[in-house]
Amino acid sequence: MLRDVAKTYLDHDPHFAWRGHAVTRIENLSDIVFALALGMLVSSSAPPQTMRELHHFLFSIIPVSAGFGVLLLIWNDHFVFFRRYGLADGKIVFLNSALLFVVLFLAYPLRFAFESFFGFVLLTIGDSTYVDEMEVGYNDSGVIMAYFAAGYCAFNVLICAMYCHALSKAGSLNLSPNEIALTRQHVYAFVSATALSIAIGALAYFTPLNGFAGFLLVFVGVAAWIISKVIKLPDPL
Repeated sequence: MLRDVAKTYLDHDPHFAWRGHAVTRIENLSDIVFALALGMLVSSSAPPQTMRELHHFLFSIIPVSAGFGVLLLIWNDHFVFFRRYGLADGKIVFLNSALLFVVLFLAYPLRFAFESFFGFVLLTIGDSTYVDEMEVGYNDSGVIMAYFAAGYCAFNVLICAMYCHALSKAGSLNLSPNEIALTRQHVYAFVSATALSIAIGALAYFTPLNGFAGFLLVFVGVAAWIISKVIKLPDPL
């Protein structure tokens, strides 16, 4: 009884009764893929051979940690979905497989996006070493951001489709009105993130903003906050 109470009120999802209690093979495979993507994000193609290479590797922890955080946020969205709904039908298997492919695609563009931005910050204070080693020009930053925006857009489309599928199964999943409202809230948030990803990619690739279009990612959180205020939820279960 105490465990049930703690599970309801002390977890990070108090408005939802989690239906995915056992870890499925889908989630096991997904965690392996996410771990591989995180490794691709952090590791270099070859270990450092000189002190200069070691210093560069350690210095890169700043932009890499930012990309690491973004990828963990994506993992959390994936984790929460399977804990909430526990779905493992054919459509979810297909959508999840496509999503995992996108996650692997995102790893390197994500690292390049943050490393090029970090290099630009260093360049503004007179240190061009980082930018010179990456061989990234101002126009190249727009291409990198467009690649990332394409992958991020694909992720949002797929996770949104998974939530829409869960919403279509509301009856069989016995979702409460509160849970249905929260599911719709997430659908709208992912739709807004998709639209913003398209805008960021277009602005980065086709306009002089180039990589600076990535600052529009801030509005993903703003849009989610607005949606959470528009779709009100009652008190926790």
